[in-house]
Amino acid sequence: MAGHGFNVGDVIDAPSKTLTDAHFLFFAGLTGDSHPIHYDVEYARRMGFEKPLAHGLLMAAMTALGASPASPKLNGFIFVEQGSRFLRPAIVGDTIHPRLVVERMWNEGKREFVRFATSIRDQRGETLLEGFHVYSVRPRKE
Repeated sequence: MAGHGFNVGDVIDAPSKTLTDAHFLFFAGLTGDSHPIHYDVEYARRMGFEKPLAHGLLMAAMTALGASPASPKLNGFIFVEQGSRFLRPAIVGDTIHPRLVVERMWNEGKREFVRFATSIRDQRGETLLEGFHVYSVRPRKE
């Protein structure tokens, strides 16, 4: 398994991003998810939030291995499975800090797998999301 460049416990910090209205609008346009909690300030206030909330799937997507500095370590990878728990909402203006941590590596026949714990913290250090991703990985090119 040494060929893919990961070890259990490796921490991969993806680039931070400050969420803008554009993130919400692009995601809503791409997915068709136009629920008012994501764009209507008055609706969000009636629901008990100061501003519209980021889409949960947008937040989960921000933890993608392909958007991290680890991506070039691999010759290729296939996204196999994911799960997420949303602990706190994210709003426009929040700066998010995605992180992946190698939890486990294993083989199934000739296929290699890596499971990452995923998380997102905001600019206050509060955890917004916890989850996991599983990837089938290929060894990096030597």
